[in-house]
Amino acid sequence: MRLAAAVIFMAAALPRTAPAQTPDPDSTEQDGRPTVHAARLESLADRIRLDGLLTEEAWANAPLATNLRQREPDEGAPATEQTEIRVLFDDHSLYVAVRALDSEPERVIARILQRNRLMREDFGRLQFAGDDGVALLFDPFHDHRNGVVFATNPNGAKYDALITDEGREVNSDWRGVWHVAAKRTEEGWNAEFEIPFRTLRYPSSAQAAAWGFNVFRVIRRRNEETLWSAWSRDNEGFLRVSRAGNLEGLADLPRPGLNLEVKPYLLSGVTRELVESADGGEGEGGEAPGTGDERETDGRFDLGVDAKYQVLPGLVLDLTVNPDFAQVEVDDEQVNLTRFDLFFPEKRDFFLENAGIFDFGVQGFGGAPPYQLFFSRRIGIDEGDEVPVYGGVRLTGRAGAQTLGLLNVVTDDATNGSAVNHAIVRYKRDWGTSGYIGGILTDLRREGAWNTTAGVDASYWPSSTLNLLGFFATTATSGEGGDDQAYRVAADYTGDWLGFLVQHLYVGPESNAELGFITRPDIRKSDLFLRFTPRPPIPGLRKIDFNLQGEHILNTEGRLQDWTIGPSVGPQWDSGESLRLSYERGFTHLDESFELADRVTVPAGDYDTWRIGLSASTSGNRVVAVSGSTSYQRFFDGTLVSAGGSLSLAPGSHLSAEIGFRHNDVELPGGGFASNIASLGLRYAFTTTLTVNALVQYNSLDKRISANVRLNLIHRPGSDLFIVLDEERGSDDSAWDFRSRGLVAKLTYLVRL
Repeated sequence: MRLAAAVIFMAAALPRTAPAQTPDPDSTEQDGRPTVHAARLESLADRIRLDGLLTEEAWANAPLATNLRQREPDEGAPATEQTEIRVLFDDHSLYVAVRALDSEPERVIARILQRNRLMREDFGRLQFAGDDGVALLFDPFHDHRNGVVFATNPNGAKYDALITDEGREVNSDWRGVWHVAAKRTEEGWNAEFEIPFRTLRYPSSAQAAAWGFNVFRVIRRRNEETLWSAWSRDNEGFLRVSRAGNLEGLADLPRPGLNLEVKPYLLSGVTRELVESADGGEGEGGEAPGTGDERETDGRFDLGVDAKYQVLPGLVLDLTVNPDFAQVEVDDEQVNLTRFDLFFPEKRDFFLENAGIFDFGVQGFGGAPPYQLFFSRRIGIDEGDEVPVYGGVRLTGRAGAQTLGLLNVVTDDATNGSAVNHAIVRYKRDWGTSGYIGGILTDLRREGAWNTTAGVDASYWPSSTLNLLGFFATTATSGEGGDDQAYRVAADYTGDWLGFLVQHLYVGPESNAELGFITRPDIRKSDLFLRFTPRPPIPGLRKIDFNLQGEHILNTEGRLQDWTIGPSVGPQWDSGESLRLSYERGFTHLDESFELADRVTVPAGDYDTWRIGLSASTSGNRVVAVSGSTSYQRFFDGTLVSAGGSLSLAPGSHLSAEIGFRHNDVELPGGGFASNIASLGLRYAFTTTLTVNALVQYNSLDKRISANVRLNLIHRPGSDLFIVLDEERGSDDSAWDFRSRGLVAKLTYLVRL
């Protein structure tokens, strides 16, 4: 703890070396932030035609914001290509025009048409996948914490997301109703956004006050990132809502009357699968002889409805009755080479919207989270199988300086058919510029049993680069055990050339969060991550990351369980290529034996470990992009050799493909095995509203082949037609043996009242 305190003190004392924010000469400045004024459209004659041409006189007369500055590669320098932004509004919508000027318009990259493929979250940053693009961020409540993002590229592809706690949670699965048109020109390309005010939640008391606003543009061939505000590398960037500029002039905004959205769905489908026959004889048609299986076909017809109602400005009530998630993307195949449970991310729409509000605990860095009091996949999914969800209600949003979240969902019980109730309450109160003090309560009730958890947490920013975090939580369970505590303290510093994270996590041996995810109880875990990032003046080289990462784990009685420590180095070039070499040493103590991948027994005892790894990737802006990694490690007195990679092909804006492969070779004193996971993903976008995705995966360890084909037609804003085909094959004898096949058609229709 003395070392942690010393590091925190040095970080707080470090000067900020980035140049000061330069005022935009074409806009005003307020509180050191650029400010642009939104102009009202006064008559029907000023109506904007969404075509990307920007020929309306209203655009020419609107106040101009420009002077974006580089975050990469030359921090604070003017953008190499100018960007012009203008904002208009009327009684129904907010309009934003972007002129992305380019001296070489023929070199602008645009290969993406499909919705929500344009951007991705990468280590706490929101980045464009491989195209030129422009993203807008709005903070209507001006709370300097939460926002909403809308982005497009020269093809007019759409991306939107909800931002919670300045990027702590980026919900890319939120889908708002809005419109955009893009157009290539001889001077570059243009984009026109139309965002209905009903899509943006804002407080009635702040109609004439400023909103937070920022613009992010990528010039992909140079991998140049430019922003209107928050371009400093010292823990700024697009997701730092507190560092956004100001949007003023939004007075007399509309207040919808009922403000109710209803989205019913109609679903029809058929499923055919192998089931065990009563006589144990030969399967139908000679399939799987001697297994006692036969094919059984079931039809399906379902109705359900989702509803959304704005109780107060910024506070939204959601209701779902008999929800269905047939259109959800399938999970990626994984092989478990640890003694802990695998972690699969949430992909269901109802649980994703505003999911960041319910976050409580410690997030995982590229893996399973050590401790989360709420994990939504505990609802409606039991050991990978779906459990019927009868319905749910959710209240989320902002009310003054408070962030609120209430969720209650009722499902079937997979074991006895009774009802199970899942309830979560989350509250956060603003603290300082970007921090908060909060609490959470979760409660799971099933017939004859219950599990309840409670916790308090806090986040405080003593400076713009240093974040102090902590929580305390307790769990209680009916019957024997399950009552215990957990806590965490952490300091996270993020600067351009220096960054670190120090934290300590305690999880009691009886901790049990049945609505959460606890990787391992009975630990006292201390972590250190230190980053040093020089930018040497070498032509073509952008930066080099030198990292040192370590962890030390005791059980709660003080006995050593694990430790690892090791450095890594990773250069990154201006072209977008990157390389990383890592090495670590460690130790593991097993109190009891376990089955590795259900195949090899690893005895209890002490094990010395070490690992060396290498990874590399080419730039995502290339027509053919390649990434790969390999490692060799000492593994439970044996060896583990891993290798894998992916190849992406994007010859144009319609078709793209990705091939992935991962090989693991395990050799232990008690035995060994090899596993291979291969995948082929194909996407074809006919237009921005009609796409087909196909994913085929093979898992050699389980002898399983799975295929998922999904057609999505957005037949009107907020309304979809999905046609989904799933097939699974595999048995102990052959990966080609038929297991199941399903075809589902689902139609949704959004009505806004």
